[in-house]
Amino acid sequence: MPVCFRRSELGLILSLYSQRVASGEWRDYAIDQGEGRAVFAIFRHSMAQPLFTIIKHGDDDWEIAHGPRSLMHADSLDKALAVFGRELRLVAL
Repeated sequence: MPVCFRRSELGLILSLYSQRVASGEWRDYAIDQGEGRAVFAIFRHSMAQPLFTIIKHGDDDWEIAHGPRSLMHADSLDKALAVFGRELRLVAL
Protein backbone atom coordinates (compact mmCIF):
# COMPACT_ATOMS: atom_id res chain seq x y z
CA MET A 1 0.00 0.00 0.00
CA PRO A 2 1.48 3.40 -0.95
CA VAL A 3 2.33 5.93 1.72
CA CYS A 4 0.84 9.39 1.23
CA PHE A 5 0.21 12.54 3.23
CA ARG A 6 -3.24 13.04 4.73
CA ARG A 7 -4.97 16.39 4.29
CA SER A 8 -4.46 17.24 7.98
CA GLU A 9 -0.74 16.41 7.75
CA LEU A 10 -0.31 18.60 4.67
CA GLY A 11 -2.13 21.37 6.51
CA LEU A 12 0.43 21.29 9.33
CA ILE A 13 3.37 21.11 6.95
CA LEU A 14 2.07 23.90 4.70
CA SER A 15 1.37 26.11 7.71
CA LEU A 16 5.03 25.85 8.78
CA TYR A 17 6.15 26.27 5.17
CA SER A 18 4.10 29.45 4.66
CA GLN A 19 5.55 31.01 7.84
CA ARG A 20 9.09 30.38 6.61
CA VAL A 21 8.27 31.66 3.11
CA ALA A 22 6.89 34.86 4.64
CA SER A 23 10.14 35.31 6.57
CA GLY A 24 12.16 34.83 3.36
CA GLU A 25 13.90 31.61 4.42
CA TRP A 26 12.23 29.10 2.11
CA ARG A 27 11.23 29.57 -1.51
CA ASP A 28 9.93 26.35 -3.04
CA TYR A 29 8.77 22.84 -2.24
CA ALA A 30 8.15 19.49 -3.92
CA ILE A 31 6.12 16.47 -2.91
CA ASP A 32 7.19 12.97 -3.91
CA GLN A 33 5.95 9.48 -3.27
CA GLY A 34 8.40 6.61 -3.31
CA GLU A 35 8.60 3.01 -2.26
CA GLY A 36 7.09 2.99 1.22
CA ARG A 37 7.46 6.71 1.88
CA ALA A 38 6.14 10.17 1.09
CA VAL A 39 8.47 13.17 0.98
CA PHE A 40 7.91 16.91 1.32
CA ALA A 41 11.13 18.61 0.18
CA ILE A 42 11.85 22.24 1.10
CA PHE A 43 14.13 24.39 -1.04
CA ARG A 44 15.91 27.67 -0.47
CA HIS A 45 16.31 28.10 -4.26
CA SER A 46 14.38 26.29 -6.97
CA MET A 47 17.47 24.84 -8.64
CA ALA A 48 19.20 23.68 -5.44
CA GLN A 49 19.15 20.47 -3.47
CA PRO A 50 16.47 20.34 -0.77
CA LEU A 51 17.35 22.25 2.36
CA PHE A 52 15.12 19.99 4.48
CA THR A 53 12.97 16.95 3.82
CA ILE A 54 9.98 15.83 5.83
CA ILE A 55 9.64 12.08 5.29
CA LYS A 56 6.70 9.91 6.22
CA HIS A 57 7.58 6.22 6.55
CA GLY A 58 4.22 4.55 7.13
CA ASP A 59 1.47 5.86 9.41
CA ASP A 60 3.45 6.69 12.54
CA ASP A 61 7.10 7.06 11.55
CA TRP A 62 8.37 10.53 10.64
CA GLU A 63 11.83 11.83 9.83
CA ILE A 64 13.26 15.32 9.29
CA ALA A 65 16.48 15.40 7.28
CA HIS A 66 18.96 18.02 6.19
CA GLY A 67 20.63 16.62 3.09
CA PRO A 68 21.81 13.11 3.94
CA ARG A 69 21.78 13.87 7.69
CA SER A 70 18.78 12.84 9.76
CA LEU A 71 17.84 15.52 12.30
CA MET A 72 14.81 13.91 13.96
CA HIS A 73 12.81 10.70 14.09
CA ALA A 74 9.39 10.79 15.72
CA ASP A 75 6.18 8.82 16.02
CA SER A 76 3.98 11.82 15.15
CA LEU A 77 4.18 14.73 12.76
CA ASP A 78 3.77 17.27 15.58
CA LYS A 79 6.82 15.87 17.36
CA ALA A 80 8.85 15.79 14.15
CA LEU A 81 7.99 19.39 13.21
CA ALA A 82 9.02 20.52 16.70
CA VAL A 83 12.62 20.39 15.45
CA PHE A 84 11.84 23.59 13.50
CA GLY A 85 10.70 25.30 16.71
CA ARG A 86 14.23 25.06 18.06
CA GLU A 87 15.32 28.02 15.94
CA LEU A 88 16.60 25.66 13.25
CA ARG A 89 17.27 28.17 10.51
CA LEU A 90 19.54 28.70 7.54
CA VAL A 91 22.71 30.52 8.52
CA ALA A 92 24.61 32.50 5.92
CA LEU A 93 28.38 32.61 6.33
